Amino acid sequence: MLRRLALTAVVSLAALATAVPASTALASGSAPTESAFSGPGSAAPVPSAVPTSGPFAEARPALGPLPMPLPLPGFLDGGGTAPGEADEVLTRLTVSVENSGVPGADGTFELECGPTGGSHPQGQAACDRLAEAGATRAGRQELFRETPEGTMCTMIHGGDATARIVGTWEGRAVDTTASRRDGCEIARWNSLVPVLPDVR
Repeated sequence: MLRRLALTAVVSLAALATAVPASTALASGSAPTESAFSGPGSAAPVPSAVPTSGPFAEARPALGPLPMPLPLPGFLDGGGTAPGEADEVLTRLTVSVENSGVPGADGTFELECGPTGGSHPQGQAACDRLAEAGATRAGRQELFRETPEGTMCTMIHGGDATARIVGTWEGRAVDTTASRRDGCEIARWNSLVPVLPDVR
């Protein structure tokens, strides 16, 4: 039984191997041969469905490699920016101020930029100042940098105001304190106005 099945499979494969080249030749416009279409039960060749003459023969498309699929745009294939991702807040600071002497300036305030939000009393002006500093390399390096140890500073006392700023600014971590104990710290405080209150 197994031998008979194997013999049937071999005969079927042989018949398929001879039929495929013949059908290809017919599609290309050549006349069928007797060996390809005639056999023990065949009386006539099988007609082709592809026109080989007449007005539609020239319009027949040439067979060739299929085009590669084009990538879908991000909004169709699920890629691209997720909803709300473009609006992620990269600046979020907590500003704590004490002893400023400015009405309404003491306390702890939240500041968010891009879009502006939080409880900071001068939120938009503070965000504008941060954006201005972030637009220059020097501003990015200096705005929240504390005065290095050993820096020569004028011994001018600018008041008892102190502040601490913690959070992220344009995606960078911030944790700094400020005061007005000498000339360097006064200048640093003034550079942070209006993130810090103007006490001049």
